[in-house]
Amino acid sequence: MSATASALAGSPPGRPATASFPPPISDADFRCFQRWLHEVAGIALADHKKTLLMGRLAKRLAPCGVGGWSAYFELLMEGSRPGELQVAIDLLTTNETYFFREPAHFSFLRDRLLNDFEGSEPLRIWSAASSSGEEIYTLAMVLADTLGMGRRWEIFGSDLSTRVLETARRAHYPMTRAEKIPPAFLKRFCLKGTGPQEGTFLIDRSLRERVSFAQINLNENLPDIGMFDIVFIRNVMIYFDPETKRQVMARVLSRLKPHGHVFVSHSENLHGLTDRVEIVKPSIYRLK
Repeated sequence: MSATASALAGSPPGRPATASFPPPISDADFRCFQRWLHEVAGIALADHKKTLLMGRLAKRLAPCGVGGWSAYFELLMEGSRPGELQVAIDLLTTNETYFFREPAHFSFLRDRLLNDFEGSEPLRIWSAASSSGEEIYTLAMVLADTLGMGRRWEIFGSDLSTRVLETARRAHYPMTRAEKIPPAFLKRFCLKGTGPQEGTFLIDRSLRERVSFAQINLNENLPDIGMFDIVFIRNVMIYFDPETKRQVMARVLSRLKPHGHVFVSHSENLHGLTDRVEIVKPSIYRLK
């Protein structure tokens, strides 16, 4: 990493962090966090995101025994507190997600792709920014409903954050997260908690057995995860600068089978990022 402790010299130590009174962060210290986050995750943290960074990381200063942002950054770079680097990454890269987000994508998947699928190999879908699992299990419900459980299909989810991946593997959510799930799917694919688990639901085992997860940094060379018929990479590239977007998309497309499909969010597009795909409809692309 290019940032060094010497770059932080002269930063005020601040006072111990609390949830209510995070210490102020200097411009120099903030730039160090910006550079670091871009290097490890490809995320371009805009200058106006100072408050967001302080809000997410301030609670970590006191447990780490440091009184200011420069000391906390130095601790991260030195690795003197095992696991803290991943904690910081988790806190800064976790974003909103929910079941059946952007439902038009799942309608297209069901009506235009799954009904025409006749491959002899298992249908494989990759959720490349799966977060806490809501997208993965939405996909699983749609596939189970359309293809049935007798067909061969599997879904792979990846994320940079180990914390959200743990939530995804548990597949256990507060009932408040279920409001977008169609009632018939909720009844069919989810188990309502009782007793100590009241107010929660668990994704049915039959779906959990069809999914797998792994920590993957899209900003680095991909591990050997095989090839996929469909990739969902939604609501993540909005945080990347143009060059990082191009590099990430090149890596993702290298894992896509011929004529496979890529789904991005409705607020994203692949214009100018690659010439290897053709648009099917806004936010949905097919490999040429």
